[in-house]
Amino acid sequence: MLAFREALLAFRRAPLLSALSVTTIAFSLFAFGLFGLVALNLRNTLREVEDRVEIRAFVADGTPVEAVAAAMGDVGAFPEVAKVEFLTPEQALDRARQDLGEFSDVFEGAFLPASMEVRLKVGFRDPGTVKAVAARVSTYAFVDDVRYGQEWVEKLYRIRNIATMVGVGLGLAFATVAVIIIGATIRMAVLAREREISIMRLVGATDGFVRRPFLIEGFAKGVLGGALALLLTYGASTFISRYLVETAFFEPGVAALGVLAGALIGLLGSLVSVGRHLRRI
Repeated sequence: MLAFREALLAFRRAPLLSALSVTTIAFSLFAFGLFGLVALNLRNTLREVEDRVEIRAFVADGTPVEAVAAAMGDVGAFPEVAKVEFLTPEQALDRARQDLGEFSDVFEGAFLPASMEVRLKVGFRDPGTVKAVAARVSTYAFVDDVRYGQEWVEKLYRIRNIATMVGVGLGLAFATVAVIIIGATIRMAVLAREREISIMRLVGATDGFVRRPFLIEGFAKGVLGGALALLLTYGASTFISRYLVETAFFEPGVAALGVLAGALIGLLGSLVSVGRHLRRI
């Protein structure tokens, strides 16, 4: 209880410095949160595009229904395949008109062949796997042609890999900068109480006794800074969704982890800063 009281007194004795520490932590984590928000929405967008990856096998005219049904059962049993659907010529024509509404007049009186649409499971949509499944589907005698947009799939996979690498690199950079700034802010708070620490040591206080109020103070500042950063990030997300484009926000568990990260950073920053001073005294 004494340590909690000392931490509370520290907030009261230097409210401006405490507010500065909390604000610095908040804005450091806010910058990291904005980056995380961009990364989250970019990942969701790529996932939505990736969900459209499919293999279309065109069926020769006059193929018995039984043969197609048996092939669909075989293809559906492939470990990479999530779903197989059969499209009649009429259904294929209706879908083409829906997907290309502005060119619907082009399809008047047109004929499209029946086809099997093969959708792959998550984790099996890379170019190599798509190409391998397409090759296996094309071995059926009644399949005239197989299309899956090879160039489009390869570009999508390349964009996803580049986005992942850039995201990891920038995320680590933002996190490092946030830790450095937060550590420096907490160090300022410790320096402001250097004389107090020296007096405590002179009267026989143990290192643990000296550290405890600072650790509690750093933890509290981290929680407040993390919570404020979360509110700022939510506000930014709401503003963007209302006036620019619809965006997704972090799930509750991820948001709670952000606040916890602020608390841990505040705790570690205090631990390192106080430890350095105790070694010097």
